[in-house]
Amino acid sequence: MGEAPAFVVDDLLQNQDGFDSKSKGCKITTTIGDKTYVIGGENDESTLSLEVQIFDKATGNCATPIVLGAKPSSCKGLSAVSLNDDRILIVKKGSTPDDCIWFLEVDTRFVREQKKIQGTDVVAWSRGARGYAEKPVVISGPSGVGKGTLISMLMKEFPSMFGFSVSHTTRAPRCMEKDGVHYHFTERSVMEKELKDGKFLEHALVHGNLYGTSIEAVEAVTDTGKRCILDIDVQGARSVKASSLEAIFIFICPPSMEELETRLRSRGTETEEQILKRLQNAKKEMEQGQSSGIFDHILYNDNLDECYESLKKLLGLDGAAAATQRSAPQGIDLPADHSVSKMDNKIIINCGTAELKKASKNL
Repeated sequence: MGEAPAFVVDDLLQNQDGFDSKSKGCKITTTIGDKTYVIGGENDESTLSLEVQIFDKATGNCATPIVLGAKPSSCKGLSAVSLNDDRILIVKKGSTPDDCIWFLEVDTRFVREQKKIQGTDVVAWSRGARGYAEKPVVISGPSGVGKGTLISMLMKEFPSMFGFSVSHTTRAPRCMEKDGVHYHFTERSVMEKELKDGKFLEHALVHGNLYGTSIEAVEAVTDTGKRCILDIDVQGARSVKASSLEAIFIFICPPSMEELETRLRSRGTETEEQILKRLQNAKKEMEQGQSSGIFDHILYNDNLDECYESLKKLLGLDGAAAATQRSAPQGIDLPADHSVSKMDNKIIINCGTAELKKASKNL
């Protein structure tokens, strides 16, 4: 495919079958293969919403897809161009520097997986950010092994490099746990509906409660330019391994089952029945973690400081590398008057007045 058409239209498709003949407002269309993606819609007199419709030229039908990810806020105008036939670059006009670049995934591996699950058209939003895109880190291990402590140590030493993906759970909060910090605590019926809607990257039933990592939770970290850390069990790690998310998988082992039992009992947060259940599950997780082929690395937490140093070494943070903190990613400051086009492998953002554009001095 050559350069995809990307242009602003007003009531572009009002005469096409399948589209609302009364639609108003400014829209963007981008064609990839047999499908035309129509993005935009009138929010009020001065701003546009970012609704999505898909027109299939092969069938002549229009569809409103399931839209995953955090939706962009309204804006004063849009520009768009396709990238690699699987996503569309969206530039929002009149937006803040950290909110002007977005991507609409239309045929990525993740979107294709979701289409199979949902049985209908799916697209997904993700925010663009200037910065480094390193693989997320998945850390797993039995309850009580010290995963949370190790993650807290990383976050404290490298606050500008790592961000923690806050999981959802249907269990009740423990003492001192805060909603949105340790977990997103939710009702079972609410989480089951969101699972059905394809809003989770992975989920598992653990100790009678649902746990899961939402797509939005991971995006919330990556949108800031930080490296995402996921603290999930072996079931969840297996689901992530099978998904489109490329990550580093690390399994944390206790020095012994006896030591693990001591740690669980010292927490004083579970009943005897719950402790025995966790120990039983821990044996299974140890077997799966060490023999399933899911994990790239296995660490033994018999000494917390030594285990932490080993973890940093795996992540390339030992020695001089640890002394360099990355600055937060910066947005791109674009004027309201601009347009976007594609030339070979480059995206051209054209800014300035009509007179300057005619002179081609501002390319």
